[in-house]
Amino acid sequence: MAAARTYAPRLDSLHPAAAMPGAEVTLRGVRLLHSDLPFARIGDVPARLHLARRDRAILSVPEGAVPAAVTLTVQGRASNPLPLAVALPLAEDLHPVANPAVGPHGELYATLSGPRGEQTPVSIFRIEPDGSSRPFVRGLLNATGLAFGPDGDLYATSRAEGSVHRITPEGATSLYAEGLGVATGIAFDREGNLYAGDRSGTIFKIDPDRRIFVFATLEPSVSAYHLAFHPDGTLFVTGPTTSSCDVVYAIDPHGAISVHFRGLGRPQGLAVGPDGALYVAASLAGARGVVRIDENRAASLFLAGNDLVGLAFTPNGQGEIDGLALATNTALFHVTLNLAAPSLF
Repeated sequence: MAAARTYAPRLDSLHPAAAMPGAEVTLRGVRLLHSDLPFARIGDVPARLHLARRDRAILSVPEGAVPAAVTLTVQGRASNPLPLAVALPLAEDLHPVANPAVGPHGELYATLSGPRGEQTPVSIFRIEPDGSSRPFVRGLLNATGLAFGPDGDLYATSRAEGSVHRITPEGATSLYAEGLGVATGIAFDREGNLYAGDRSGTIFKIDPDRRIFVFATLEPSVSAYHLAFHPDGTLFVTGPTTSSCDVVYAIDPHGAISVHFRGLGRPQGLAVGPDGALYVAASLAGARGVVRIDENRAASLFLAGNDLVGLAFTPNGQGEIDGLALATNTALFHVTLNLAAPSLF
C-alpha cells in the first residue's frame, strides 16, 4: 500500500508585515499543522510559535532577528517564504516620552526625560543614521516634545517648567515660551505657528511673534498630548485617558474639534505618513504597535510592537521616506519600509 503523500504548507498572508522583537505576528494559509508541531523561522533564526492550527499560526519575533523571510516547516516540508520587516535596535539608555525628531541630515533626536522634577545628566541625544549617539543638550528639565521649526532649529518642551525652548544646531538653548502648564507634545503649522499641548486640557498656539493663544480645549490626559499636522492643515491630537477606548482628535485651523477615530488603547505619538494616512503608537483590538488609520478612517495594525511611545518617518539619502524610527520608553529602533509592498504602504 502506497504511503500517503505529504504536501508542503502554504502561507497566504502575514499580518502585520512589520514587527519589533518580542511582538507577535499572524500567519494564515493551509496545511500549517499536521500530526507534529510545525517549526517556524525568520531567515535562519528559529521563532517560537504561540498557536498552530491548520489555517493559522501565531509566532513571536525573537531577539536577534533581522528583516528576512518567514517560513513554516511541517513534517520536513517548508512553506513558501513571506517577507517580514523587523525593527532593529538603534540606540539604548534613553527615556523618550513622545516622538523622536528627524534632523535635516537624517539624524534623530531623542530625550532622556526622567521622572518629573528630576534633572537627568543629558536632556537630548543626537543619534546618527549609523546608530552612534552623543549628548546634544544638557540642563533642560524633563525634555518631552520635540519638533523642528521652519527656522531649522529644534524646539523642545519641558513638562516640569511648562515651557518651550529653542535649540540651535550647535545645541545652544534659549527660552522661547513659558506658562504652558504641563507642556508635552508640539508641532508647527505651515505658517510657522507653534502648537503645544498642556496635558491638563489645553492646546496652546504660539505665533511667530511669541504671542500665546488658547487654540482648543480637550479632555485632560494621564500622560501627554501628542500632536501632528496633516498637509491640509488639520491638527491631529492624541492623549491617553483612563478610558480603554480613546480617540484621535482632529482640530481644524479655526480650532473646531471633532473625533477623527475612536477605539484605540492608550494612543501616544503619531505622524502622518507619505501616503496621507495617520500612524499612531497605540493598541487596536488588544494588539499593540503602530496603528494605521487611512483617509477613510479604517484602522489596521501596521507594525506589531510593545511599549511604543512615539514614531517618526525617516528619509533615505535621496530625501524619500524609506523607514520608521520607533521610540520605546528606553530605546530607539528603526525599521526599513518597502514602499513597493502594499502591506508596507
